[in-house]
Amino acid sequence: MAKRFTQIEPAQQDFIARQKLFFVATAAAAGRVNVSPKGTDSLRVLGPNRVIWLNLTGSGNETAAHLRQNDRMTLMFCAFEGEPLILRLYGQARTIQPDQPQWHALLAHFPDLPGARQIYDLTVDLVQTSCGFAVPFFDYVGEREQLNDWAEKKGPDGVRQYWHDRNRVSLDGYPTGMPDDQPGLTE
Repeated sequence: MAKRFTQIEPAQQDFIARQKLFFVATAAAAGRVNVSPKGTDSLRVLGPNRVIWLNLTGSGNETAAHLRQNDRMTLMFCAFEGEPLILRLYGQARTIQPDQPQWHALLAHFPDLPGARQIYDLTVDLVQTSCGFAVPFFDYVGEREQLNDWAEKKGPDGVRQYWHDRNRVSLDGYPTGMPDDQPGLTE
């Protein structure tokens, strides 16, 4: 049976910290709903109602475009080992860009990852757990390094050019808020 909580409980925070994969879902007022898998060491629980995650450069930028119209976000975690569990965090998120004053303080929570594009700051208003009985077991083998290697090879200027060329508009044509003059990635 599903259970609801008004905040992230300590046992739930421990569960989140052990996960190697989570999913993020957002949607604009119209158009496609986006669900993306996220990995790497890119998520931190800062308090019982606050989570931040570091978004790395990718082929799309749907989350940023959606949050400009609608601040709703859902994060989902599921146990692929041990006891079955699905945990969802519902709330309102805001986008922190590298040119904003709080960027460096929030970025300090994460390892130095090339291609850091945005940080999403989620205020959690509902935590829901459910059984996860149908989630299969999977073995964690390791992280893929291709994204980091790609960003390192491109360098900060090449990544900024990629943002300009490929990350300024969503699939549905909505602007993502990527400024032309993005400062350095991890300065």
